Formats: sequence, structure tokens, C-alpha cells
Amino acid sequence: MRIIVFGATGNTGKRVLAQGIKMGHGMTAFVRNSEKLYDQLGEHSAKHVKVIVDDIMNPVSVRQALVNQDAAMIAAGHAGQGEEFVRIVDNIISQCELEPSFSGRVWVMGGAGSLDIPYTELIGNNLPGFPPEYKNHNRNFERLQRTGLDWSMMCPGTMMDSSEHPEPVHLHVTTDTLPVPMPETIKAYSEAEIAGHLFSRFQELNVAYDDVVMCMLDHLVLGGAFKGKRVGLAYQSKISVS
Repeated sequence: MRIIVFGATGNTGKRVLAQGIKMGHGMTAFVRNSEKLYDQLGEHSAKHVKVIVDDIMNPVSVRQALVNQDAAMIAAGHAGQGEEFVRIVDNIISQCELEPSFSGRVWVMGGAGSLDIPYTELIGNNLPGFPPEYKNHNRNFERLQRTGLDWSMMCPGTMMDSSEHPEPVHLHVTTDTLPVPMPETIKAYSEAEIAGHLFSRFQELNVAYDDVVMCMLDHLVLGGAFKGKRVGLAYQSKISVS
């Protein structure tokens, strides 16, 4: 499969490239700094990657990069960039929509705060105490809901190196809702109380970059189970729900 990675030198993007190469995919990296990319990949892996060095906000360059690609992995930018982050995602999605040779399978990076909280009609990003910049993920999600593309939004908690979590682990995957158990009584909590409950349990949402990346690369087929879904990941919780 031909896969293009936007933000290919970031913590997530560089792992998508590395794992994609190992899986035998045809990988393309869209970057601002090719030297950084080659330093990260190493000489051997770099031979297996097509590199495009350009401005991610240039619609012409982005659309040309999407020609004949089977999937686009959007790992560029971060919520703290504010309006720029939203414009980056919007530009790539818009060019995916316009390029007729692009198949339409898209992964976009979000965060756990973008997921529904069980037994409520709330998401974390809208709760008191959550950093206001996280709402930029909400705006990207709203943009995805307006497209006809075959998209998924990956919504992990804090990501870490694989060596930082104990083995063995069981990965729990959910669509649209938080991947950790919640007490049904949470529906009677105030928004401030729900926020406090989530803050106390954030560690349960820690997940390794490699597991996040493999989940995305394992779900690239058009019309799959994650089409039009936000995806949550967590390791099997040992903490009581009560």
C-alpha cells in the first residue's frame, strides 16, 4: 500500500514511517526538514522512503503529494499551535477531497479528550480545567464529520516509548468512547466532578507510540471497522470501576 505521512519527523510520524517500511508499504514523507528526517531514519531506511520537502500549508504541493496515494497519515502539528494546527489539518483534508486519484483513507491524530465519556453526553475537552487549546481537536473532528472521505481519528492519552510500560499488556480498543471503565454513577456528577474523576485516572490512558502506530497501520482498508470513528486505546485496566 502507498502511504503518505504528514509530519513525518514528529514522534508519531517517524514511527509510522519506520513501521510502514518494515511492513513493506511504499512510504512517502512530507516534511519541512529533510536532514532531520534522514538523521532519524538512518541510511538504510531512507532508501525506502520517497521524501517531499515543501510547505504543508501550500495546497498545490499537498495535492500533488497525494497523487496515487492509498492512505494519508496526518501527524503534523499539535493542538498548542491553535489556529495554525486547525488550518494544517483542514488544508490536507481539503486536498484529499480534491485529488481524484487519492482513495480517501485518512488517519488524523486527536487526543483522549476528544472521546465521549460513558453514561454522559460530554467529552473531556469541554470540561472545566482542560487546557483550552485541546478544543482545537474538536474543530478538527468537526471538519472530518463534514467530509465524505474514509477517515478515522486516533485519540490516545499520553504517549510514551514502548520501554516505559510493563509487559505483558493487553490493548483495549474502543470507538468514540473512552477506553477505560467508568462507574454508571458518573452521570449524576457535576461537570467539575467528572473532570476531577478523569484527572485522577489519566495514567490509565498512557499508551506506547508503537501501539498507537500499529493500530493505525493495521486499519488502512477502505470501509473498515473504524471508518468515521474516533479510536481510543488503553491497556487492560486493573482499577476497580466502583
